[in-house]
Amino acid sequence: MTTYHFVGIKGTGMSALAQILHDSGETVQGSDIDKHFFTEEVLTEKNIPVLPFSADNIEEGLTVIAGNAFKDDHAEIVKAKELGLPYYRYHEFLGEWLKQYTSIAVTGAHGKTSTTGLLSHVLNENYPTSYLIGDGTGKGNENSQYFVFEACEYRRHFLEYYPDYAIMTNIDFDHPDYFTSIEDVFQAFQQMAKQVKKGIIACGDDEHLQHIQANVPVLYYGLSDTNDFQAQNIHEDENGTTFDVFVRNTFYSTFTIPQYGTHTVLNALSVIAICHYEEMTESEISKLSTFGGVKRRFTEKKWRDQILVDDYAHHPIEITATIDSARKKYPGREVVAIFQPHTFTRTKTFLKEFAQSLELADSVYLCDIFGSARENSGKLTIENLQELIPEATILDVTETEHLSEHKNSVLLFMGAGDIQKFQHAYEDISKDEERVK
Repeated sequence: MTTYHFVGIKGTGMSALAQILHDSGETVQGSDIDKHFFTEEVLTEKNIPVLPFSADNIEEGLTVIAGNAFKDDHAEIVKAKELGLPYYRYHEFLGEWLKQYTSIAVTGAHGKTSTTGLLSHVLNENYPTSYLIGDGTGKGNENSQYFVFEACEYRRHFLEYYPDYAIMTNIDFDHPDYFTSIEDVFQAFQQMAKQVKKGIIACGDDEHLQHIQANVPVLYYGLSDTNDFQAQNIHEDENGTTFDVFVRNTFYSTFTIPQYGTHTVLNALSVIAICHYEEMTESEISKLSTFGGVKRRFTEKKWRDQILVDDYAHHPIEITATIDSARKKYPGREVVAIFQPHTFTRTKTFLKEFAQSLELADSVYLCDIFGSARENSGKLTIENLQELIPEATILDVTETEHLSEHKNSVLLFMGAGDIQKFQHAYEDISKDEERVK
């Protein structure tokens, strides 16, 4: 028996994987920095020990799994190698673990987490299922029929996986600190496609995915009538979004999801397609309607006369989708964007596109660029983005009271860094004002 030690256990993927091993009967522990991160709450609930980083944590009998944010000179990694312990990077271990199951990888530049969450929900409602979602959620089941997992293209990490199936939501240029061009990204997805063993579900509305070549069947989904699975008659109301699904131009069924926006319909279509391919019944697939969403993907909170939304959107396409969801769910309300760019490289690469997407909101607040663990500084500043959005206001975490001026509005706190601290500061200031009254 071994104890699995996770170096950087608070990472979203690492936390989820630790939960899966724990639920599967393994002994799990981990280490990380002292800063609070939203993923650690569930680790505490499951009594998974989280230690401060120290070489002293590493001892005989451990199997060490290291997060990809940490370099080989990290003290715990150095000690693990000195002791000759079994050692894996996160994606390497995951690639080995999923071989036990019928595995379904969910990949794409955007929509991975939401789609993984939705597919996990539908399968888990009907069969024993293990899943790893990029919002830090993981569940293991020793009797699992399926293993659903989010597969990230960054640094080509998803090439460690040889899944039975893959859902490919889209191909877009992101991670400019690693990929050199859209063609470079496409080649990575093309290689991934060759590693899939049974079938690929791909968005046919994405021009790049139309050119994917594979050794297995490729089923296409989307809004255009050239797709194998097509959504028509999309209707939004207070309950969510309802749409008809046609399979190869023949009506199949009508489904409802409790989310809003065209991107959510596409996510649901991909899930319907894979479930249909696996010969699930219409009533089994209709469990889509009870999906509660994933963390940090349009996570809502009613606050006074406002709706506060926490969202991971950190790319112009994702910002556009989040604003679209807000407009469709809350027609007539002012939409306020509070955006914290993530990494200097991405901000520089998409500066113009960020400005264009943010201008879809009624009011815009900009927060200082979040550098991330792999990129701590850069010459670019938030003022460079503000120059392209003259009406935008730069927001300091000590001055969030200005947000209260937007009565009966939807506040979108968007970013992949620590944008939550701005929302928490705003809520705290509002509570203080209430006490004074």
